[in-house]
Amino acid sequence: MDLTGRPLSGDEREVLEELTEIRHSIDNIDAALVHMLAERFKLTQQVGRLKAASGLPASDPERERVQIARLRSLAEESRLDPDFSEKFLNFIVAEVIQHHEALGAPTSAE
Repeated sequence: MDLTGRPLSGDEREVLEELTEIRHSIDNIDAALVHMLAERFKLTQQVGRLKAASGLPASDPERERVQIARLRSLAEESRLDPDFSEKFLNFIVAEVIQHHEALGAPTSAE
């Protein structure tokens, strides 16, 4: 039955089953993304501690430039919008820099 209580046709049932399978796959990918981001942030915390202990700046604009170019290329190869991948990386990098600054690494302007 649908949300209104109307019985579903065979085609509608098949569509809902397929939709459920696809959504299950999406849920699995979302979980993997969260776990991968957690691992990435564990590593960037190590980087931040090293930078803070060594007096290195929290941000590394050249590394960021290279990473953006690399991820844009990977996105194009994967048929993902390169602009989206750049925005996503910029979001992550901004968060990492905040963590590094909180650990005491100087900003690049210092």
